[in-house]
Amino acid sequence: MNTHYLQHILSNDDIEPCLSVVMPVFNEKETIEQVVAMVLKQRPVRDLIIVDDASTDGTAESLKSIEAANEQVRVFRHEINQGKGAALRTGFPYAEAPYVVVQDADLEYDPREYHLLLEPVLSEKADLVLGSRFIGAGPHRVLYYWHSVGNRLITTLSNIFTNLNLTDVECCYKLFRLEVLKQLTIEESRFGIEPEIVAKMARLRMRIYEVPVSYYGRTYSEGKKIGWRDGFSAIRCIVKYNLGG
Repeated sequence: MNTHYLQHILSNDDIEPCLSVVMPVFNEKETIEQVVAMVLKQRPVRDLIIVDDASTDGTAESLKSIEAANEQVRVFRHEINQGKGAALRTGFPYAEAPYVVVQDADLEYDPREYHLLLEPVLSEKADLVLGSRFIGAGPHRVLYYWHSVGNRLITTLSNIFTNLNLTDVECCYKLFRLEVLKQLTIEESRFGIEPEIVAKMARLRMRIYEVPVSYYGRTYSEGKKIGWRDGFSAIRCIVKYNLGG
């Protein structure tokens, strides 16, 4: 399936929705309404599954209104904060569309780029498609140097164990074929899910593709949550899930 034809069918009003979006949320009151509106505008989206990981800033109240106003949206809530991995573990079983994508609630990633992620699976070339913030020519906010160094080190270490040549193992955007996702059991409850997913998919010999995506990163004062402890956790997960998990 060539790119021009793919873009045509993704922009066609008659396209059958084929994508379940799973969105973990924690304290994103300032962005949640905007990101939900952007997701629901995308023609391939069949449904949006939101897991509120015990937000305390008013996000839960916003989600009640969002769910009541949109039949495509289902909201689930954790009473105790458990982490992004736990939220995805809760949300993934409710995905029913042929393809499933992870979407953060903080507007760092643009839902209008779903067509980039869908192309390899719609072309029947891929089982899992990852976004990459480090390839391509899309806009990228310039932020923390040491974060980028750490990300590249974690990606390199992951590649050594998996024998893949990924450029951004920590990217949020991961799109699965549903039947592939059903073979995945998530064990990590926090950000360690990123290298865990890649390790397990590599061990299953899934066809993995990577596509460039834009990145509108946030500062810590704007709500960014991942920190240096998560980097050490990622290293632990790389070793654990490649050698014994």
